[in-house]
Amino acid sequence: MGRDHDYVHGYAAAEQARLCDQAATLEARLHRGARYPAGGTVLEAGSGVGAQTIPLLRQNPDAVLTCVDIAAASLAEAQTRIRAAGLPVPALRQADLKALPFPRASFDHAFVCFVLEHLPDPPAVLAELRRVVRPGGSLTVIEGDHGSILLHPEDAAARAAIACQAALQRRAGGDPEIGRRLSPLLRQAGFADIRVLPHLVYADGTRPDLAEGFVRRTFAAMVAGIRDEAIRAGLTDGPAFDAGLAALDRAAGSEGSFAYTFFEVTAFVPPA
Repeated sequence: MGRDHDYVHGYAAAEQARLCDQAATLEARLHRGARYPAGGTVLEAGSGVGAQTIPLLRQNPDAVLTCVDIAAASLAEAQTRIRAAGLPVPALRQADLKALPFPRASFDHAFVCFVLEHLPDPPAVLAELRRVVRPGGSLTVIEGDHGSILLHPEDAAARAAIACQAALQRRAGGDPEIGRRLSPLLRQAGFADIRVLPHLVYADGTRPDLAEGFVRRTFAAMVAGIRDEAIRAGLTDGPAFDAGLAALDRAAGSEGSFAYTFFEVTAFVPPA
């Protein structure tokens, strides 16, 4: 739900911090299926500043991880963050996900989290991932879906602010509702044995950790980050957008609630 190399969210330090907050808040929920055997070779595609790399390393200390991202600055930041976490730095490679610098069947597994939603051609990326994962190997993809949002109190201004973020993402070639499309996309790319696991993240007054960590510091912060761009694009004005942000804050309060669904999909490359 936002990448450091995404044209909508950008490279700012606040966005990098938001990505890491998101990863820390959602790690136990979204990384349950990302367990790889000792010695298994794993490709993290679109690794960015390492927000998801750190949970992968913690959970799979004996796997062999390679991280690829198109932005050299992001890989440098990832290296710094991984070292600060006291973890071994994996192989870091700068590359386009549609033209990976690896031979066919180079990896046992691949992992992609919050990446496809920002790319104009997800099928091309999935085809390339299928090429570099060995027959019988697996691909895990995690994405959100903005169409799954529920909030209380229901508020038109909040919906309008969220719609601005979605509109900018679409203009940049992405899809803020890609979660529901993952299974068909993987099937069309030639993957088999596709398993979809929806993760509902729900926060209300009884779950202050999620209200703060996910609703305020992850989701609302993401929407707030596109305020100026949305105004420049003529999608909204300052008072209207700020009213939407205030409504999202109310949903994270003691009398509110907020729900969002992520989709974790695991699929396999058919045996040769």
